[in-house]
Amino acid sequence: MPGTNLTRDEATARAALLDVTSYDVALDLTTGPETFGSTTTLVFTCREPGASTFADLVGAQVHEITLNGERLDPASYADSRIPLPGLAAENVLVVRAACPYSNSGEGLHRFVDPVDDRVYLYSQFEVPDARRVFTTFEQPDLKGVFTFHVTAPEHWVVVSNAPTPEPTRGEDGAATWHFPTTKPMSTYVTAVVAGEYHGVFDTYEGPFGEIPLGHYCRQSLVEHLDRDELVKITKQSFAFFEEQFAMAYPFEKYDQLYVPEYNMGAMENAGCVTLRDEYLPRSRQPRSFYEFRCSVITHEMAHMWFGDLVTMKWWDDLWLNESFAEWACYWCEAEATEFTDAWTGFANARKQTGYRADQLPSTHPIAADNHDLEAVEVNFDMITYAKGASVLKQLVAWVGLEPFVAGLRQYFADHAYGNTTFDDLLVALERSSGRELGSWATEWLQTAGVNTLTPDFELDDDGTYRRLAVRQTAHPDHPTLRRHRLGIGLYDWVTDEQGVDALVRRDYLEVDVEGETTDVKEAVGQQQPDLLLLNDQDLAYAKIRLDERSLATVVGGLSGLQDSLARALVWGAAWDMCRDAEMSATDYVTLVLANIGDETDAWGVTRIPAYAAQAVGSYSDPAHRAELRHRWERGLRDLLEAAEPGSDQQLTFVRSYAATARSDEALADLEGLLDGSLVVDGLDVDTDLRWVLVTGLAARGRADHARIDAELERDQTISGQEHAAAARAAMPDPEAKETAWRLAVEEASTPNETARSIVTSFMVPGQDDVLEPFVQRYLDAVPVTWDRIGAHRGAVALEHLFPKALASQALLDRVDEFLATAEANPGALRYVREGRAEVARALAAQQRDRLGTGA
Repeated sequence: MPGTNLTRDEATARAALLDVTSYDVALDLTTGPETFGSTTTLVFTCREPGASTFADLVGAQVHEITLNGERLDPASYADSRIPLPGLAAENVLVVRAACPYSNSGEGLHRFVDPVDDRVYLYSQFEVPDARRVFTTFEQPDLKGVFTFHVTAPEHWVVVSNAPTPEPTRGEDGAATWHFPTTKPMSTYVTAVVAGEYHGVFDTYEGPFGEIPLGHYCRQSLVEHLDRDELVKITKQSFAFFEEQFAMAYPFEKYDQLYVPEYNMGAMENAGCVTLRDEYLPRSRQPRSFYEFRCSVITHEMAHMWFGDLVTMKWWDDLWLNESFAEWACYWCEAEATEFTDAWTGFANARKQTGYRADQLPSTHPIAADNHDLEAVEVNFDMITYAKGASVLKQLVAWVGLEPFVAGLRQYFADHAYGNTTFDDLLVALERSSGRELGSWATEWLQTAGVNTLTPDFELDDDGTYRRLAVRQTAHPDHPTLRRHRLGIGLYDWVTDEQGVDALVRRDYLEVDVEGETTDVKEAVGQQQPDLLLLNDQDLAYAKIRLDERSLATVVGGLSGLQDSLARALVWGAAWDMCRDAEMSATDYVTLVLANIGDETDAWGVTRIPAYAAQAVGSYSDPAHRAELRHRWERGLRDLLEAAEPGSDQQLTFVRSYAATARSDEALADLEGLLDGSLVVDGLDVDTDLRWVLVTGLAARGRADHARIDAELERDQTISGQEHAAAARAAMPDPEAKETAWRLAVEEASTPNETARSIVTSFMVPGQDDVLEPFVQRYLDAVPVTWDRIGAHRGAVALEHLFPKALASQALLDRVDEFLATAEANPGALRYVREGRAEVARALAAQQRDRLGTGA
């Protein structure tokens, strides 16, 4: 539908013409399971009486349109737009329509819990999906106040942006909630959540007054709602942000609702935050899970000021909205919660996603040119989140935290409830810091790609540095060399009084890197350390390299490095070198097996084995892959045996072991863990771990449909259904693959989280024969998938179903031939190009591994 793709030019023209006074939205949720009633009264002014514009509404059956008391033909509604001719200076538009419920997480999502048949609804409007629920001017700079009226079964709970009122009860088992009018806000942060939710309540008492708090979940998850922990994090975050921003929370209350089948992590609806209900775990999870959940909670709260109170004019500044919240959430987490090493986790996990995205053909400047809504949809990526947060972290280090925070305070005060561009923030930061930031913005925000920093040195005969320099390079496609504030650590092996060897930092140097080569004069005359660590303290956004001596030091003794952030930088450098075919996959696996058992950072423990598994399955020489895979499998079994009972390491290693198990011995272990004949001290084989084990068996042909059905009988929840779908998709069986493909790629009625579970389990390495037919199926699907199952589900499918497991030159040639003539949505083609790039990277890494260890 061409009308759904609003352009920036259209939005600019409409904002120049109109101002929104108010929205009054009446939703009737009692009209059946397929559609709901939506009546919108939109009051707005026009600067040019007599002019024309349009309002937005997607997928609706329009019953009546009235503009300034005159009826317009409902048939004029076409291509998701309602034409509005002959506007007056002051206007009232009333649109009465029926809108469909969604099962894709876009618009108003409807879910029936298979456990108890209770109904749950929630809205998801970012980027442009409020128009799926009520008539809007769907752009962030046409803010208004909103008054919602929601009619629903009287036993339901209804929550929106404003405080929940007592409902007016009818005689037919229904009731209507007439919500107070909201503060001014953009359409995309409005929200309605309704159903048989369970709620618990508390109050935050801060320096600016009291804030009512609510936490909600499905009835079947009540036992998993860890209220005390969630309330604690919420109060810690409020205390931190209100103090740092020197401004009261800008809305009347703060509800957090954990909702099912959510296709995002969370959403910053003003005062009505929605989050994935997977964040209420029913089985044991590692500390990294809770650390990430904490970052999600703090991320969404940061948005209340940066995004909801002060909002971007157009989606060109999407990066600023998300990058700021991403940086602020780790800042808050490290300073105000128990996760004081949050920046280590950021380096081990989140920042790596930014580096990866920045090396794909789809990379783009942080400040992307979002010329229309389709461009916005595909730029919700890790450039926007992880790279943007990394660059803001670097900016904070450059201007100083206190001047940065002072600039934020002024920015919030100057633009409260308004819309801004990045230039407005830049002005505030320049004023508070006294620095000129325009050139920094050009250098970091308007160019793409990541730089690589490599030590370049000469030694004297006594082993001291005659010269040490930092050499900066860039990919030829993105040749910008940038300025970096860089820490350099010099670490030596030291034996303490107890005879324990440790890598201890002897000296720390901080320099400004600029251009191709930067001399580090302070290092001249210093003894070459056992480990030379560029970007110590993680100030810069750049890939770093380890010299030969440093690499040898860490392969055998990374666990001797006591500082967790320094270890994270080494882990990241080694992974970058492996991905860039500068370190063999075999050497990387050696590094992981030798050191991961002693890693203490929660994210390091969780994420690094996943990188090693990728090295084994994709980056190793195929001629020797079976040998390396067996070594990895055996190493994980040894790590599992050695892990402290009940530890995160134990849980991670058993999950990794299940995913890699191929030998008869390993598969027998999985069977033994399931039937209880193998007991590992401290390991609880709970519901979610059982599914991990069953899926591992299914992927090797050791669990059939009957076995999966039996497990599903034990777990008749939506999570169980999703796990079962994943296990079936993993089976090396043509019929199972065909069914999985149909559900995920061809049937729009498949719930989005079920489809995600399928596509993330489908492409199992080592199933070449059964997967080969799906190469052409994938290419045939590219032009039609987005229209068939929607942009969000289509993007997830095309990303995960690209046949990377079949990496070969023949596959590259086949994809190149397709791309040469393909006609498809640019967003869809993006995932093909990304998949092709990943295959090319894997082939280069395989060649490097073929050369052997240390080559």
